[in-house]
Amino acid sequence: MSRLSSEPKSGTAAAQPLESGLYIVATPIGNLRDISLRALDTLQAVDEVLAEDTRVARRLLDAHGIRAKLSPYHDHNGAKRRPEILEKLAGGATIALISDAGTPLVSDPGWKLSRTALDAGHRVFPVPGASALLAGLVASGLPSDRFMFCGFLPSKTNARQKAAAELVGVPSTLVFYESGPRLADSLRDLATVLGEKREAAVSRELTKLFEETRRGTLGELAAHYSETGPPKGEIVLLVGPPLDEAISEEALDDAIRTALQSLSVKQAAAEIAARLDLPKRDVYQRALALKDG
Repeated sequence: MSRLSSEPKSGTAAAQPLESGLYIVATPIGNLRDISLRALDTLQAVDEVLAEDTRVARRLLDAHGIRAKLSPYHDHNGAKRRPEILEKLAGGATIALISDAGTPLVSDPGWKLSRTALDAGHRVFPVPGASALLAGLVASGLPSDRFMFCGFLPSKTNARQKAAAELVGVPSTLVFYESGPRLADSLRDLATVLGEKREAAVSRELTKLFEETRRGTLGELAAHYSETGPPKGEIVLLVGPPLDEAISEEALDDAIRTALQSLSVKQAAAEIAARLDLPKRDVYQRALALKDG
């Protein structure tokens, strides 16, 4: 049985068994030293560590001298493995879940396991630590009192613009994950729908040797990455909240056009008016004009 108390005692861990359950353990997003003492103790103590990629996990564990039982858990085997994992938890096992980098359950399949474990009556313990979205947020210079994590944008232009149109009036900093090859196109579509003057930031290689955060407007950043080409590394893309000024006619038209791709004029007008707090009649008249034009 694993040996570790979930409560610290005089600054150190007491030699008592961990409580049975699933431990969601955050791991570094780049710098291997960005891992908590509690995370290291937990990974050393649990009966089994579930990893997105066991090769990546083994490098991390070896770097910290941890000899733990590793097994794979990812999108392709999750449905098959969950019943087996629940059976182990029912037998009193302590199991840790880690991702390749950062906090599990954020844009990875771990949430299905967490939800299934909770539904089966098992404890789920968060062991917090590194998170790319939070690291990007604090490095961006954008408002951090209210933010919305939006995951990855769709890969196709129409779907990407439709997703962006749903976010036009959200009064928060928007946080996306993105890949280098798609960055310029995503910035261009966000600029088209949200407005070229919206403040934004692009962070890449966070906590690594070539860490970089570039700030500017959506229009400026779109132009920069279109000219320089795809950047290397993992990317966090952040967009500041809407400008205080009223939404421009251009931005409103873009939002309506995007909504009209999948909704009727009446439905599009109702959706846009509610989201942007605008008179429904005015939006309907504008949608009719754009539809007929």
